[in-house]
Amino acid sequence: MFTIEDEAHAELQDGEFGTEQDAMTELRRRAAIPWNEEPNLAPCTNVLVEYDKTATPRRERSRRAILDISAEGVFWHT
Repeated sequence: MFTIEDEAHAELQDGEFGTEQDAMTELRRRAAIPWNEEPNLAPCTNVLVEYDKTATPRRERSRRAILDISAEGVFWHT
């Protein structure tokens, strides 16, 4: 299971995604939103977090910076 976190604002974004591809599709959609509109209130650093849902409580498997959104534009880390 994957989630998107805005690391710059320490905010977990809405939604859980079953696959990395689904989460990346959502990040591409967000990259097209202007930087000064929700959820891209600058600065915005989107991190993809993978969790093991079989563990109780769920356990973080990985955390990876994917993109930054600011007045200067969109910067993809991958």
